Amino acid sequence: MRTERNAEPLSRFLSTFSIGLGIAQLAAPQHVNRLAGIRDDATSRLWQRIVGVRELVAFAAIEAERPNPKRALWMRVAGDAKDLTLLGFAWREKRDSTPRLVGAIANVAGIAALDVLAARRAGRGPEQPTEEEAMHVKAAITVRKPREEVYSFWRDLENLPSFMAHVESVEGNGNGRSHWKVKAPAGARVEWDAEVVEDRPDETLVWRAVEGSDVQNSGAVRFVDAPRNQGTEVHVEFDYGAPGGRLGEAVAKLFGEEPTQQAKDDLRRFKQVMETGFVVRSEGSPEGSTAHRHLKQRPGQPLPEDGS
Repeated sequence: MRTERNAEPLSRFLSTFSIGLGIAQLAAPQHVNRLAGIRDDATSRLWQRIVGVRELVAFAAIEAERPNPKRALWMRVAGDAKDLTLLGFAWREKRDSTPRLVGAIANVAGIAALDVLAARRAGRGPEQPTEEEAMHVKAAITVRKPREEVYSFWRDLENLPSFMAHVESVEGNGNGRSHWKVKAPAGARVEWDAEVVEDRPDETLVWRAVEGSDVQNSGAVRFVDAPRNQGTEVHVEFDYGAPGGRLGEAVAKLFGEEPTQQAKDDLRRFKQVMETGFVVRSEGSPEGSTAHRHLKQRPGQPLPEDGS
């Protein structure tokens, strides 16, 4: 996923918004004043027309600078700052149209946030990865089972929900493809199709989400003989784009779902499943092997004898 692909729809929306608003401000400034809760007089109409001309110039600049209208978008940000200043002056008058004025300020602030986002994306350049692509996770664990057995269990992708807490289901579609249903923060759910791109039995499994998936992700799991015949080292490494990018990752952390810790917890459950046949029950996970209900993993303590 490249920046140009992410920035283009947003810049086109802002371009369309500019020409629509500019025409309205030039053709009917009195109506824009009333909608915004601003006193309608000769001075305010003049300012509406001035801002309308600026919006049309912004439209022309964005279209002229495609596919990377960085300067034009930052010009819009400067214009938003001026608009908020003018609305601030109107607010100080405390007229009867306060509710509409509050709405106008909120709308301009929202557009300003989109302008900043689009300008920053355009400024990265088409060859730089987006924030969603920047998330990298690594984790490893040693399982006291032969490499062939460990690989075989993982290779049957429908086994993954038994130890991956946020994975609701994985359904194999044949030809190395599978359909995933995964819980996201705040009770949301995302789905995608993935494909195995490299499969070396007992050694390596590499996958990636197919193009157009809700969550772009790719990664690999490697199986290595542990030293001194201690079983198998399982190394997991993947990149993914969380819904909402860095903001989505921050929200996930607030819900106790930081991705690296989540991967480590999943591997601890995988170790338990491989070595004991189920996820060890404790006061921290009394439901047993229903992985998606587990709390964060920690050293287990026995359940009370009455099972309560």
